[in-house]
Amino acid sequence: MATTKWVLDPTHSEVQFKVKHLVISTVTGAFRKFEGEVVTESDDFQDSEIDFSLDVESIDTNQEARDQHLKSAEFFDAATYPKISFKSTSLKKVDSDTYKLEGNLTVRDVTKPVTLDVEFGGSADDFYGNTKAGFEVTGKISRKEFGLTWSAVTEAGSVVVGDEIKLIMNVQFIKQA
Repeated sequence: MATTKWVLDPTHSEVQFKVKHLVISTVTGAFRKFEGEVVTESDDFQDSEIDFSLDVESIDTNQEARDQHLKSAEFFDAATYPKISFKSTSLKKVDSDTYKLEGNLTVRDVTKPVTLDVEFGGSADDFYGNTKAGFEVTGKISRKEFGLTWSAVTEAGSVVVGDEIKLIMNVQFIKQA
């Protein structure tokens, strides 16, 4: 069977994360630059091969000082590790529009297997005749498992940054001719 390649459409995609601050509220951030592709042999995307990467320098939490701290060696160390990458090992259909995506996530120099939930939004043709497919990808990871171990505790004993990171990606891919 012939394979079909789909390339990420960054104009119609977003990558966000959420983390607890002081364990009482949530800070939302995003990566503004990323790229990815899907190679599939089926119309339902099952068993597709997925490669995705984020540009660490593009991190945006709406607060410049925090962004610079996240890019520093205490967190992502963007100068040494400029990309966060994901390579799929399995994409299995759960029901008509949901999947389980398994793969290897690399942050800094640590690679760990992760499992993500995927909701297939469908496919459609745009005004220019391009076929596009949309997905929402969600999951949770432990930042400490990926070497992001910086922590601080306030004088009152509150943890400044939580360990659990929620991932939310709404991505659209363009079918290649």
